[in-house]
Amino acid sequence: MSNKLFYFLFLMLLASCAKDRTTTVNPQSTDVKSTSLQPTTHRGYLIQHTYFSLSYSETNRQAEWVAYNLTPAFINGPQDRTDDFRVDPKVRNNPVGSGDYSGSGYDRGHLCPAADMKLNKISMSETFYMSNMSPQEPMFNRGIWEILESKVRIWAIEKNGVYVITGPILRNICGTINRGTISVPCSYYKIVFKDNGNEKIAIALMLNNKSSTSSLKSFVTSIDNIESLTNIDFFSGLSDDIENKMESAVNTSNWSW
Repeated sequence: MSNKLFYFLFLMLLASCAKDRTTTVNPQSTDVKSTSLQPTTHRGYLIQHTYFSLSYSETNRQAEWVAYNLTPAFINGPQDRTDDFRVDPKVRNNPVGSGDYSGSGYDRGHLCPAADMKLNKISMSETFYMSNMSPQEPMFNRGIWEILESKVRIWAIEKNGVYVITGPILRNICGTINRGTISVPCSYYKIVFKDNGNEKIAIALMLNNKSSTSSLKSFVTSIDNIESLTNIDFFSGLSDDIENKMESAVNTSNWSW
């Protein structure tokens, strides 16, 4: 083999290895394509956007989960809110339109908040796909849910990046809108994960879709409980011993309140 051919093959090998590494995600990274941290799908099918992924339930016409890496770069980015609510082009059938919540009395409640995606125009604009919306009581969306979203951003800054999974509990439905085609969830969950190397920690919360003045701590639950209500398997990419220990725990001490 000539030296030139050997050198060419060596460069191709390096390029291939570099490509493979991009599919393994550190929760501190801005890359969202994390196959090891993404939950399983139960009611839906996977949709991958640039900065977040989701599992879309056509039966409920909303995501059963949305997952993304949240870093200080996203939170402190320069992008202003775009408010360009629109159809998600990756939804296969009967997508929700921007006006399909009109007159319902419910907010178009973000699952991945716009304020979590200020990195650039693409990240911000993608949060306004209607696949990222769920019908939320106005005083819930603008109250305790918003307080929780702000707290998650604080945790992301304190811990230099976290991985967030959030969604509705679609097994428990409190009505429908848009002529019975869009489910109104009774409750929502949010799971925040941090990989500290030797230690992996997570916090899970579940909140009813209504106004509340309770403390955020009062909504803390186990990931196992959320799994039992959703039939979604979270963190199946972790080793069983780490996953079982983390998902059964209800520990608030690792998080500021």
